[in-house]
Amino acid sequence: MRIVNPTLCALALATLAACSSGPPVPDWKMNAQSSVERFEAAYLNGNALVEETEFGRAREQVGSTGKIDLIARIELLRCATRVASLVFEECTGFDALRNDASPADRTYADYLAGKSGVDLTLLPEAQRAVASASSDTAAASAVAAIKDPLSQLVAAGVLLRSKRATPALLETATATASDQGWRRPLLAWLGVQRLRAEQAGDTQEAERIRRRMEFVEKSGKPLSS
Repeated sequence: MRIVNPTLCALALATLAACSSGPPVPDWKMNAQSSVERFEAAYLNGNALVEETEFGRAREQVGSTGKIDLIARIELLRCATRVASLVFEECTGFDALRNDASPADRTYADYLAGKSGVDLTLLPEAQRAVASASSDTAAASAVAAIKDPLSQLVAAGVLLRSKRATPALLETATATASDQGWRRPLLAWLGVQRLRAEQAGDTQEAERIRRRMEFVEKSGKPLSS
C-alpha cells in the first residue's frame, strides 16, 4: 500500500524522491522515500516486523548522507504514525537528535506531544487550522477538512492527547481508519468510542462497537506491537 503523505513533504523531505524534480535523483533518496512509505503502511496495518525492517532501511539510507537533521525527520515521521494510532509514548529517537533537527521539526515534535503555544507558521500546513482552532468543535471540523488520511489521523490523535476530542472527531477518525483499512488505528479509535459509551452507560452501543472490533481483530494476523 502506497501512502501519499503531504506531511512528509511539508517537513522538508523535499530532498527525497517523491518531492523532487530536475536532475536525476540519487538512489538513497528514492530508496529512503520508498522505505518511509512502507514502514508507515506496515505500522498502520499492524505489522511491526516489516515496519521495523523498513524503518531501519530508511534510516540507513538517510544516514549515508551524514545529515543528522534528515535522520531526525525520519524518526519524527515514525512517531507521527504512533500518534495517529493513539500510541502516546515519548519520541525518544527524535529526542536524541533534537539539537540537530530543524526548527520546523522541533515544533512538529512538540505539537505531536500535545504541547501548546507552538509556532503555527512552522507546522505542516495540514495541521495549522487544527492547532489554531478556537474551540474543540472548530478543531474537529478542521480535522474533517484535512484531505490526507494519515495527516488527518495525526491531527485527531493530537487532539485526543490534548483532551480535546469531541464525539464528532472520534467519528471522523474512526471512519478514516476504516476507509483506509488501517487495522491498528481503527482498533484504537474504536476502543476510545467503546470506552466513552461504557462511561455514558450506553451498553448497547458499547456492545455494538465490541462486535465491530472483534471482526477487525479477526480480519488478519494478530497485531504485533
